Amino acid sequence: MKPFKAYLVFVKPYWKWIGVTLAIGLLKFGIPSLLPLLLKYVVDDLLMNGQLTVSEKIQGLSLALGAAMLLFVIIRGPVEYFRQFFAQFITAKILFDLRSKLYDHLQRLSLRYYQNTKVGEIISRFINDSEQTKNIVEVGLMNVWLDLFTLVFVLGFMFYLDPVLTLVSISIMPLYALSVNLLYKRLKKLTKDRSAALAGIQAYLHERMQGISIIRSFALERHEEERFKEINGKYLNRALAQSRWNAWTFAIINTLTDIAPLLVIGYGGYHVIQGNLTLGTFVAFFGYLDRLYAPLKRLINSSTILTQASASWERVLELLQQPYDMKDAPEAAELKGGPTAISFEEVWFRYQENRDWVLKNISMEIESGQTVAFVGMSGGGKSSLVGLIPRFYDIQKGKVSVGGTDVRKLTMHSLRSGIGMVLQENFLFSGSVRDNILFGRPGASDEEVIAAAKEANAHDFIMQLANGYDTEVGERGVKLSGGQKQRIAIARVFLKNPPVLILDEATSALDLESESLIQQSLQRLSQSRTTLIVAHRLSTITHADRIYVMDHGIIAEAGTHEELMERQGIYARLYNIQNLSPAKEEDHEAELSLTEVAD
Repeated sequence: MKPFKAYLVFVKPYWKWIGVTLAIGLLKFGIPSLLPLLLKYVVDDLLMNGQLTVSEKIQGLSLALGAAMLLFVIIRGPVEYFRQFFAQFITAKILFDLRSKLYDHLQRLSLRYYQNTKVGEIISRFINDSEQTKNIVEVGLMNVWLDLFTLVFVLGFMFYLDPVLTLVSISIMPLYALSVNLLYKRLKKLTKDRSAALAGIQAYLHERMQGISIIRSFALERHEEERFKEINGKYLNRALAQSRWNAWTFAIINTLTDIAPLLVIGYGGYHVIQGNLTLGTFVAFFGYLDRLYAPLKRLINSSTILTQASASWERVLELLQQPYDMKDAPEAAELKGGPTAISFEEVWFRYQENRDWVLKNISMEIESGQTVAFVGMSGGGKSSLVGLIPRFYDIQKGKVSVGGTDVRKLTMHSLRSGIGMVLQENFLFSGSVRDNILFGRPGASDEEVIAAAKEANAHDFIMQLANGYDTEVGERGVKLSGGQKQRIAIARVFLKNPPVLILDEATSALDLESESLIQQSLQRLSQSRTTLIVAHRLSTITHADRIYVMDHGIIAEAGTHEELMERQGIYARLYNIQNLSPAKEEDHEAELSLTEVAD
């Protein structure tokens, strides 16, 4: 689909409003075009008419001014108001629809897209570029047509007054067309480059503001200033390049514009002296000349604005046309409620086609209501494996089933609604504590929110906050400790009450007191649910019905805690290392030293 046709999708619902606005606009621009005719009448028929007495001239002038006041003051005022209001109303509604569509589209894009795209780049297209696109409607679909109407209207009056003088006044228009054709092609490219550079600044700034604590902890403020100067300098260079070309454009156009009045003054003045042209006609014609080139200048300016808007729309369209990596199948079913079994059948998975396999031939059966744990060294594929269950990514080979149905044959909404996740670093949104818990089930009552918080061992600390459940948590929950944020995240899942629970390193970054409280709440949360735990501390998953040891994308071991300890394999070695007593740890270090000496 061509860019302009793609934009018309958003314009189509408002065609009638645009038609009304154009009709009002015709009055707005048509009324001032009558002023030079009024001037001609006053000069030729009143002031220069020797057959009229002074009193008749004054009477005629008064009538002319009275009619002009009615037309230019009383009628034109409301016309101007409604024209401006409707134009702004339409562009605001279209921009609202566009951003709503963009936001809906962003919600549907896969996690892979967000991993490969800077957030600041997305925000720049969403805010800045979409804002510029409103000029396609306001300028391209309304102002341009009204200016063209004004040109035709004025040219009609000018030909009526003097056809030859009209041809003289428009003799430079071919130069206008040539200038626009040559100048604006490059201006569009420069504008797009400038927008891309601005997006680079926003992406850099967003990322650095998120990581400001890291910058300060490494004392990198001056280093970051220098890096920002480079990025900011890149934007400056592109902005200046666009400004220089824009300046050349206006210089050439305005120079061409100034030639026409000189031609009219010379040719028209000569014919007034010769008596071939009345003074009133010459004055009126010169008045129309200004009304001819004013809309022409606006059209040139509109070309600049539309060039910038077109470049911005292409960037927005690139975002809108980002394909969905995953879609619901045409006949996708809803995930049924209740206890849910999960199975992996010869699953192979990698994040990109040119990358190594992250999971290799994984097969397992997790019974409904069972608790299973996944352990192993970092990079073994644990988090990738559990991320396939809510279908954050699609596998390349095999099948992942929930409730006996391939996840690719379930609606993503119902699938994810049936899964609750507690992560190592849960994200809290700016807003109140209550707002964040309500993410589990929007619309829940205050009583249900409080009950969920109590189950998560969060109610007591919430009541100690300044405003209780109405306390603002700050961006990303910065006003709360790690343990407090984690308990609010758990409260969200209690409120959601899903049949499947995924705990991904949910307690690995907490102090012992917080971990104890959270472990209590997690044990309550996992009751009567199918629970999958990714754990770093093996002491927290000894109760699991089955433990899978992941190693470089394969299941290296599987069994209960007791079975794996008896096997004396990878799991037993990791468990013993984590649970060494101080004395045993000293012996272990001495043993390692002796081994190193022997080596």
